[in-house]
Amino acid sequence: MRVRLLSLGSTLLFLAAGGVCAILGRTNLARDVWMLGVVATGAPIVFRTLRAVAHGRLATDIVASLSIIGATALDQPLAGLVIVLMQAGGEALERYAEGRASAAVRALEAAAPRKARRVREGAVDEVPAADVRIGDTLLILPGDLVPCDGVVVDGESELDTSSLTGESAPLRAARTTRVMSGMANGFGSFRMIAMAPAERSQYARIVELVRSAQTSKAPLQRLADRYAVWFTPITVAVCGIAVGLTHDWMRALSILVVATPCPLILATPVAIIGGINRAAHRFVIIRHGGALEALSEVNTAVFDKTGTLTVGTPMLERVAVDTGFDRATVLGYAAAVERRSSHLLARVLVDAVQSERIRVPESTGALETPGQGVAGVVDGHYVRVGARSFIVPDCVGGVLAAARLERPGATLRAYVSIDQRLAAVFEYADQLRPDLAGLLGALESSGIRRMALLSGDHAPIARDIAARVGIEETYGDLMPGDKAQFIERMRAEGGVVMMIGDGINDAPALSTADVGVALASHGGGIAAEAADVIILVDSLSRVSETKVIADRTMRIARQSIRVGLGLSGVAMLVAAFGGLAPIVGAALQEVIDVAVILNALRTSVPPRSERRRADTDEKPVATEPHPVAPRRAA
Repeated sequence: MRVRLLSLGSTLLFLAAGGVCAILGRTNLARDVWMLGVVATGAPIVFRTLRAVAHGRLATDIVASLSIIGATALDQPLAGLVIVLMQAGGEALERYAEGRASAAVRALEAAAPRKARRVREGAVDEVPAADVRIGDTLLILPGDLVPCDGVVVDGESELDTSSLTGESAPLRAARTTRVMSGMANGFGSFRMIAMAPAERSQYARIVELVRSAQTSKAPLQRLADRYAVWFTPITVAVCGIAVGLTHDWMRALSILVVATPCPLILATPVAIIGGINRAAHRFVIIRHGGALEALSEVNTAVFDKTGTLTVGTPMLERVAVDTGFDRATVLGYAAAVERRSSHLLARVLVDAVQSERIRVPESTGALETPGQGVAGVVDGHYVRVGARSFIVPDCVGGVLAAARLERPGATLRAYVSIDQRLAAVFEYADQLRPDLAGLLGALESSGIRRMALLSGDHAPIARDIAARVGIEETYGDLMPGDKAQFIERMRAEGGVVMMIGDGINDAPALSTADVGVALASHGGGIAAEAADVIILVDSLSRVSETKVIADRTMRIARQSIRVGLGLSGVAMLVAAFGGLAPIVGAALQEVIDVAVILNALRTSVPPRSERRRADTDEKPVATEPHPVAPRRAA
């Protein structure tokens, strides 16, 4: 960007200096200044064009470069300098529209596990994660990140796996449980044997997947270059015919000057900047112009489940109370002991009970067993809440009572016993986002023909969510690399893929897709860094809205290009018949450029139908994730 701005500034400086000389009557000095400016500022443009041609790219720069060379050879420096000005201005606009490159790999590496507690001869030493070797015994304390892949050999806890798999339920870690690097430990502690060094563990594989996806994805062919494929040969052909018939090289220069594709150079970046700004008003960040171009071509949408189609936090869905117990009493007693716990499910239960305005008495002697549950005395009754293995075996007739109360298909449960009798089973489930209504229909209306759900959660849960939403193509039990492979397959089948996700586990897929869309309200920084489009408000409807903005932006860009090229074509014919001098042609080209720019600027203004809606109906959310306690499962 700095190089383009320097080139633009230098061109303006040479133009101004020559203009001052001309005003003072120093015509020859003005011509010399302009010639020096053409050579100094035009040479880099010509060099880049030759390099592009050598690599087989037929870009918009060819006609501009021919104009610069012709103006220099025929001693028409002012016309050449005007062409350089438009070329440098268009390139600067384009770089501005592209924005900064994604820092996804750096963000992932910064969040990687750094330390490990290695156990040797009874002593615990803190060492860099990179120093861990296969077979080392590691101690994982509450709140630690697992530094490498391994297997638990002693202790119990629960691990938050959502950042790796997207699964909302935690992983119960006990002897022989396999754990992966990057998992966040809960409130228990355990020992594990390292089965792979950190650089070959799951988290490192995610980093490598993102890096390889970003470097291997083919660059999008610019809209302007697609028009240049046929416009450039036509321009060269008209010049050749004119010179062949008249032997007048000045006429050829006039044709090149008016044919210099400033509409191609200017229309797309100006329209894209307007579209990016329009999206920003709706709290959607589009990182670069290529993403907006690709978004307008998208025909396949792929969704993550947890935190994308669902809210990402379990809610109390069902309360099954056994005979002889009162629902309100059971809920109040359970909330009384659960509010002594910092587990997410405990907080969900307390919030649900308070929302029903049920009395929550005081508890005494509350004691939490990490990864199992919590117990205490409430109104003289011994109350326990927790996992099935923690509650049911100690209850009289507990197995039969649990069979009566459990509902098939539920995966996240908490059990309540009162005085050693099973009193109730609480079932929790992730809830669909409330703004899903109409989303799929809106995407279909905008040209999306294929939709799929890719989830790290268990396949039956993923299928259930997809059925409720209306997505037919569903895949579950996927690791981050599996999601990326699915997207690669879809692209190979002709799909232009948009991936919508929110977590670290989605980063490889977001990078692999033609357009990665991150919901910054869930999962935060790393998903946002890996994405091309970042939605800052907690609203999925912005996905379809952004697609509409992209479609309108590129429609206006194409319209500007076609009108501009049409006017340039007419001017070419006039110049071919000797009706335009080079400097007059350059001035006429500027008039065409102004018309193109004014039309392209319409992308920054919402259409009339949208102006009736307030632009600030939602506020952006923080993009950094908020850590939560691991969730307790049955």
